[in-house]
Amino acid sequence: MTGSGRPAPGKIRHMTFATIKQRLDLYEKLMRLDKPIGTLLLLWPTLWALWIATRGQPHWMLVWIFALGTLLMRSAGCVINDYADRDFDPHVERTRDRPLAAGHVSTREALTLAAVLAFGAFLVALPIFREVWWLALIALFLAASYPFTKRFFALPQAYLGVAFGFGIPMAFAAATGQVGALGWTLLVANIFWALAYDTEYAMVDREDDLKIGIRTAAITFGRFDVLAVMLCYAITLGILAAIGWTLRYGAAYLGGLVVAAAVAGYHYTLIRNRSREGCFAAFRHNKWFGAAIFAGIVAELNLRPWLGQ
Repeated sequence: MTGSGRPAPGKIRHMTFATIKQRLDLYEKLMRLDKPIGTLLLLWPTLWALWIATRGQPHWMLVWIFALGTLLMRSAGCVINDYADRDFDPHVERTRDRPLAAGHVSTREALTLAAVLAFGAFLVALPIFREVWWLALIALFLAASYPFTKRFFALPQAYLGVAFGFGIPMAFAAATGQVGALGWTLLVANIFWALAYDTEYAMVDREDDLKIGIRTAAITFGRFDVLAVMLCYAITLGILAAIGWTLRYGAAYLGGLVVAAAVAGYHYTLIRNRSREGCFAAFRHNKWFGAAIFAGIVAELNLRPWLGQ
């Protein structure tokens, strides 16, 4: 303390830095930067599309733009989701400690952060074709509106699949100037994949969601939830196999699908008893499902020229 009774300047700086660090930590949690699984679930299908659209030769700038844009959009979506669910999250065991639900971050702070992140994502998209700008605006609308679908839509996870997969048509438009049937078909595959993994996620919170009146695929599917999840995995792989057949992809691509199928089979062992821990572990493990498919695409497109195909 100084003679005037005021804190010493060094003490003021220390308190200010500590406060700033505390706020940044809360914003990090609000954006889920400490939980990268969501970013990966958006990034894998976008990378699938980039590699397929460019025949395995995407420009490094496109990869950088879409990777950064994915991170920003996922972060903005998480903030908007917590804002939309701020009255529900305190009543759900898994979400009651989130910064907004716990009252550590104000709604004004959350909306400001979401706006900054969304604007940043839009700026990242500026160097690429104008067609992508319009798709980016649609992607922003999908991300912002998804949390509210849980109030009235029986399968909000399908809507999430569109939102999480909209990097696919954006990638095709950026790489080729158009989306085409191939891009939209790949988006459909992603919708079924999202139905699979986000139903696993919803199975974790089913009891809490029933109490507070939120609608999810886990509630809609009821006792057929495990069967529905496995069927969605199967449909996803079936569509991807059809895409590979159309493009005349060979063994490397098929190998990636086989590994992904094995991952899905492992998920069955985790969710068949419907335990919270098992369902959440299966959801998080989907990063390997997406990675296996991407690895198959990369191997196929890089091995084909080497093999003279």
